[in-house]
Amino acid sequence: MKVLKVHPSDNVIVALQDLKAGATVTYGDKNITLVTDVNAKHKYAEYDFQVGDEIIMYGVLVGKAKQPIKQGEWISTFNVQHASADFTIGQRKTDWTQPDVSRFKNRHFLGYHRADGSVGTANYWIVLPLVFCENRNLDVMKNALVDQLGYASHDKYHRQTEQLVELYKSGKSIEEILNADIQVSNTVPAQERLFPNVDGVRFLTHDMGCGGTRQDAQALCGLLAGYITHPNVAGATILSLGCQNAQYSMLQEEINKRGGANKPVYFFEQQALGTEERLISEAIKQTFAGLVEANKVQRQPAPLSKLVIGLECGGSDGFSGISANPAIGYTSDLLVALGGTVILAEFPELCGVEQELSNRCVTEELAGKFNHLMRTYNQRAEEVGSGFYMNPSPGNIKDGLITDAIKSAGAAKKGGTSPVTDVLDYPEKVSKSGLNLLCTPGNDVESTTAEVGSGANIVLFTTGLGTPTGNPIAPVIKLSTNTPLYEKMPDIIDINTGTIIEGKETIEQAGERILEYVIEVASGSREALSVKHNQEDFIPWKRGVSL
Repeated sequence: MKVLKVHPSDNVIVALQDLKAGATVTYGDKNITLVTDVNAKHKYAEYDFQVGDEIIMYGVLVGKAKQPIKQGEWISTFNVQHASADFTIGQRKTDWTQPDVSRFKNRHFLGYHRADGSVGTANYWIVLPLVFCENRNLDVMKNALVDQLGYASHDKYHRQTEQLVELYKSGKSIEEILNADIQVSNTVPAQERLFPNVDGVRFLTHDMGCGGTRQDAQALCGLLAGYITHPNVAGATILSLGCQNAQYSMLQEEINKRGGANKPVYFFEQQALGTEERLISEAIKQTFAGLVEANKVQRQPAPLSKLVIGLECGGSDGFSGISANPAIGYTSDLLVALGGTVILAEFPELCGVEQELSNRCVTEELAGKFNHLMRTYNQRAEEVGSGFYMNPSPGNIKDGLITDAIKSAGAAKKGGTSPVTDVLDYPEKVSKSGLNLLCTPGNDVESTTAEVGSGANIVLFTTGLGTPTGNPIAPVIKLSTNTPLYEKMPDIIDINTGTIIEGKETIEQAGERILEYVIEVASGSREALSVKHNQEDFIPWKRGVSL
């Protein structure tokens, strides 16, 4: 199959492979001769469009023609501009067809059971600063602890630098050095951990805590509280300067909102303790003692209902909404039917599908909250000249996502078809099973950071262009939308859904395969590549404008 019409009411057709001008393409009972080249992932007009005519894809309004477009002509930023339908508090549409979950009904994963009833897919100790002034002290602690405890990664590029130094010292020219055959070994010997049941010590540096608004400080404390109380975390060490906006009392207030820590939390304030040596020495000793206790916890069977999956996309392409996103959407439906929880975030990437999601909210109150968050967020963005319509990146546009509404309609497929059980404003914590909507930016790392802070113990991350994003405490499983990407970046992509584009697998088959993979990662029997490569991205969201 060369082309695809995603929804029966669409008036554009997607090219599944490169198509040349003059070619006649048959879809259904219609033959269309292309008047321009159309690259794979891009769309062409099914009919002639006049200026102002609506462009429909995924069954929703995604743009309007800004100049006449001929049948068979490439749809691009030159002839189409962003447009999306308005939304209101509509009728509740919460009926859904649950998928067959008999294959997974009695399945378990092996996780870390916590005192509050949650279950972790990993067991980390975290060290975090209340203010950026303490970042340097975290780096000192990291240098002191990580290698000695057996958590340091053996950098395969270290030997490369050694070889370059040797060439330089031997008198080789720059040209000879650049042309030298430098060996980069992929064989990395594993270190023996002192604490085998602790997956690592993670250091969550950031650039916030002071100098911003009090609202930013409160939101930061809420996010940090989410990480401290997270089921993947055994305990925490907190460093504070003392005079910053983000005070420990504020953090404790946020921890209490989330039901308390129910685990060791050690706090050290530099201005109270005095010397840096005393601060770091005390923090290292207490952290070591905490690790001894954390090592006593072992994986035990847990029902799949204890999984909380964050749904994320980044470096999206024209296939994202056709392969990877609907595939993890089916995974989402499977998990919800099993009593589990999924988090759909990235509100700028829900522009144009607000009405559908609003209607799927189980109550009008939740629908109203979602609508308010969407309108307020977009309004603040427009006030500084960056509305949702400016969300697609150059990479998105190059690979077929030419308007925010097209990008959003495909991105929303990650949430599947189940009812929306809760709507959360950043950095609120998930408290209800089912599909949760979380207000975050579309920025990959900020959104992933937020989803984990709200309770996601695993993240499914789709990409069409490739991105190395990870998280300090939750495995981030990468899924490619197309096979060429999977083959090009096998070091960062865990799962290929290009099989859907190639007709080798259905969306449902891929969704079940993904859930099987999730169970393995959650049980510790398979390592996500983001974890293997120590991709530990952590960026708190400042509630100023970020798309």
